[in-house]
Amino acid sequence: MTTRTIAVVSAGLGVPSSTRLLADRLAAAAVDRLSAQGVQAVVEHVEVREVAQDVTNNLLTGFPSPALRRALDAVTGADGIIAVTPVFNGSYSGLFKSFLDVVELGALEGVPVLIAATGGSERHSLVLDHALRPLFSYLHAVVTPTGVFAASSDWGAGSEGGNGLERRIERAAGELADLVSRSRRTSTPDPLGAGLDFASLLAGAAAQR
Repeated sequence: MTTRTIAVVSAGLGVPSSTRLLADRLAAAAVDRLSAQGVQAVVEHVEVREVAQDVTNNLLTGFPSPALRRALDAVTGADGIIAVTPVFNGSYSGLFKSFLDVVELGALEGVPVLIAATGGSERHSLVLDHALRPLFSYLHAVVTPTGVFAASSDWGAGSEGGNGLERRIERAAGELADLVSRSRRTSTPDPLGAGLDFASLLAGAAAQR
């Protein structure tokens, strides 16, 4: 069975948080959709609050801690990403943005990303298209057509059948699964790596003398 890795980036501040809850449901739906396509998904969770201080130190010094390095490697090495942030003042949280600021430029190029957000009111749903989509487009990621926003009312009793959150989750997860299953990231060849035979280069240079 083909294997793909999904990195789930959650920037919730509380424990538990609605942001992590939405991230987990999106991940579960994506795993199910990939499994239906014959693809085994390995999920790696990145809880940004756990490396918040490390992110700040990296911004100041330019050097990641071991914990932050592991988180960054999980994200940049993934075949697909689920990125979920709470909404503060009409946009993504500062912690969420700061984490992405320490991701190496170009590391997310071509990577499928499902964007999602949580907030108190449905009016904050515009954050998906006005903030998150432009952010990941700038990073040259491939953003799924459907983003998922969950307001406080989406978690209320009896909300499942009425507000369509589950349908949005399934649709977005299906789009991510399709992108991830069809593509496989490859590393950029190292011009100084395998394939460079130094002895052959010397022999060629000698022959030209």
